[in-house]
Amino acid sequence: MTMRTGIGYDVHAFGEKRPLKLGGVQVEHEDGLRGHSDADVVLHAITDALLGAAGLGDIGQHFPPDDPSFRGADSLALLRQVVGLLRTVGYSVVNVDVTVVAERPKLQPYIPSMRQRIASALGIPETSVSVKATTSEGLGALGRGEGIAALATALIK
Repeated sequence: MTMRTGIGYDVHAFGEKRPLKLGGVQVEHEDGLRGHSDADVVLHAITDALLGAAGLGDIGQHFPPDDPSFRGADSLALLRQVVGLLRTVGYSVVNVDVTVVAERPKLQPYIPSMRQRIASALGIPETSVSVKATTSEGLGALGRGEGIAALATALIK
């Protein structure tokens, strides 16, 4: 059995008057994130980690930001498409681990729902999905609360 790992990273700035989506969950906040799709940095980082692990490029190659068909796209749907692509090339997801970097909003109340939605999209148990939140301790653009970033690792077999 071949095991492969991948790393994904995404960052988006606040600035749109739309719902803030993280890990497939709507999070209460005054601003949404700017981006072509729904700007869900958690799911984008996971998607890139999975694509990287399989050697299949990155999210921008599969869902180009200049393609109008992906405007406002649901990132859970895009993630499900990538899981299907992995299956067609003989891989399945073992686990994912995500760290969200945000000064605000506080994410702890939303993490159980994020884990459930991510696990469902990946077709793996919730115990195989980890979502953690941290801050930048006030440093840099993220520390000033200008946006949110996420870093993900994925293991596929």
